Amino acid sequence: MKILEIFKLLRPSQWLKNFFIFLPLFFDKQLVNLNSLINCLIAFFAFCFIASSIYCFNDIIDVENDRKHPYKKLRPIASNSISIFSGYIIMLISFVIGILFSILLNHEIFFKVLSILILYYFINILYCLFLKNYAIVDVFIIAFGFILRILVGGFSASIRLSQWIILMTFLLALFLAFAKRRNDVYLFNQTGINLRNHTSNYNVSFLDHTLSIVASITMVCYIMYTVSDDVCKRLNTNYLYFTSIFVLAGIIRYLQITLVENKSGSPTSILLTDRFIQLCILFWIASFIIIIYLI
Repeated sequence: MKILEIFKLLRPSQWLKNFFIFLPLFFDKQLVNLNSLINCLIAFFAFCFIASSIYCFNDIIDVENDRKHPYKKLRPIASNSISIFSGYIIMLISFVIGILFSILLNHEIFFKVLSILILYYFINILYCLFLKNYAIVDVFIIAFGFILRILVGGFSASIRLSQWIILMTFLLALFLAFAKRRNDVYLFNQTGINLRNHTSNYNVSFLDHTLSIVASITMVCYIMYTVSDDVCKRLNTNYLYFTSIFVLAGIIRYLQITLVENKSGSPTSILLTDRFIQLCILFWIASFIIIIYLI
């Protein structure tokens, strides 16, 4: 069993999702708070290994379906590079490492973060076993996982989360999850292979309309956040609405990738390869930092 195959099984590229843990710090102007930053970093690695444990379990449960998938068939367990028994061992080790990381947090923070990690683990085990077979429910569970990520970030940094950050995180995750489901349906229409038990409960037209609705609501929610009196007073600026330009551009580009190019199978892959979206994120972060930290 090669180290590279274990690395692939843990899916470190998916750890990008866990950067949502740092959002409370970013939006609350606490990035320069070293103690909070260290706590969030510890929580980040704890969540990463807990998530990797789930990925191991998912690959074990989905091994037969993955072998029918044009890309997932290359995953370590599906390709027999790692045995199912070894997969369970790696799953357990990842879980233990995640818990050990959380122990590094101070007593009060530890129990709050641990409770979220256990909840995330329990929900995703159920998701892997049967909840992913229920259309719409599966997507909402994925989006809820991102709310748990920012809750971990909030607890780690001792920051009270606003309703805006929770709403925006949920909506953005919902948008990305529906885009991924559209890719499943598109592959089903092209190959005739049903890669998920509930794919027949979706169709391209339904998902196209759903994506348009969720994208619109997400954008409106973000604009309302930037012009909110409470936010403007707390961050001491009235210029946050300028950052909406880059959010809108990023969402539209993602819609183009999903609806025109039919390549929305992996949000992480898109983030790592699409230069336009990377620039939108870069300019959004830069503009946000300039507006709330420097002006």
